[in-house]
Amino acid sequence: MTLPPLAMPWAASGAYCLPGSLLLKMTLGEAPETIPSGADVRRGRLVAAQSLGFGVIDRLFRHYAGSARVSRVHSAAAALNRPGARHLGFNDREQLFGVARTFRVDVPPGTPIAPLVDSLNQINVVEAAMPNYVCITPFEGGQPVMAANDWLPWQLVRASEALAYEPGDPGVIVGVVDSGVREEHPELKGRLRAGFDTVQIGQSEFALGVELLGDKNIVDPHPIDRYVGHGMGCCGIIGALGMQMPPGLAGEARVLPMRGLGAARFPGKLQPVGVGAISDLDMAVKLAVDIGAKVINMSFGTDDASIDPRLPKPHADVMAYALDRGCILVAASGNNGEETNFWPSAFPGVIAVGSVKGDGRPSAFSTRGSHVALCAPGERIFTLGLDGYQYATGTSFAAPFVSAAAALLVARAQRRSYPLDSCQVRDLLIQSAAPFTGTHPVGYGAGVLDVHASLRALDVKIDQSLPEGIWLMENA
Repeated sequence: MTLPPLAMPWAASGAYCLPGSLLLKMTLGEAPETIPSGADVRRGRLVAAQSLGFGVIDRLFRHYAGSARVSRVHSAAAALNRPGARHLGFNDREQLFGVARTFRVDVPPGTPIAPLVDSLNQINVVEAAMPNYVCITPFEGGQPVMAANDWLPWQLVRASEALAYEPGDPGVIVGVVDSGVREEHPELKGRLRAGFDTVQIGQSEFALGVELLGDKNIVDPHPIDRYVGHGMGCCGIIGALGMQMPPGLAGEARVLPMRGLGAARFPGKLQPVGVGAISDLDMAVKLAVDIGAKVINMSFGTDDASIDPRLPKPHADVMAYALDRGCILVAASGNNGEETNFWPSAFPGVIAVGSVKGDGRPSAFSTRGSHVALCAPGERIFTLGLDGYQYATGTSFAAPFVSAAAALLVARAQRRSYPLDSCQVRDLLIQSAAPFTGTHPVGYGAGVLDVHASLRALDVKIDQSLPEGIWLMENA
């Protein structure tokens, strides 16, 4: 296994890893309980462990790195409000799905990560070791004024009809794991829940010439983005008030911003991009689950072609954990225009979303594959920016349409006291999707998102599940 340093932002995301850290998952029953959580370490509550407590593993650390600092990637769900003790009290579910057994190992610059990972994977108490891959979301926005045809994406998915049919529920929380938000934007007033910033990237972990921007190494409850705007675009599609843009498609739902992508400016590039380590993104997803998100939007991904086939797929454990907790997971399919897998969108149970143009034809850049469930508008989407508004393009901005639709479905189901899980939401979205314009292309899913039709399909499903007498009373 060879791993190039992170130096070229135009290369495939996921082909690069942080040169100063790796991820290590122990087998069930072998994870030492005393290792502190990364959240407590970064906030100065505890000090990272100098060893894992396993002789053979610690010898490998000394052999390849000279020294190591070990902390847990995740905090226990039951201990989120216990500073200094967030590594205690993991439940059986957290142990089973591996999130309680996953550690971040920080090593000195120059450590040969690839041979260290290979050696760790030979040890029987190690379930998996992998590089701390980096996800990059290149993105450029502007500051436009809305034009008449900017309503087309919302018209394509029948947003107005959907919101008239189901206004949404403020009790439904949509987690947006991304680059953070500008909390004071007037379009988001009253729509945000208190989120978290999980970015833990140091300047020394990047190649010379790469400039990290903003808050970058402390876990805190302030998911603020001042540089990128990628997360703002997603949040606007889901939850904007509709002052100078179409109202957010999730209606009265609340948005939970989780900053798992930091900001970086690369040599020769003026526009900063979102940069996130797998460990930081996983921490953000689990935190969103633990503090109540029912829907989670993930507009990021790692190309499967850039991952060593012998290693686990990124995000596998935290996706399984979230699905088991009843969360609805939505992810962008990718923007390389090829038939391939991006993770997490290709995991079973995750709703993978491709992009269509305003006329309902698939976007040329949209990644395709059998795992793609459906498409939503993803070209020239008028949405929120850091200092106003922007046009945004990519499957990153198609996914929030589907996340918002899922939030409306959950609100409708709760209004009728009907339990709804991720598989049911996916099925409803697929069966109600509108056909693509022209011939039906292969690999782009069932069709184009139709939110109003999905809500009506849900009502039919609920009606059919009720005894006849109850159905007659409800419809009297």
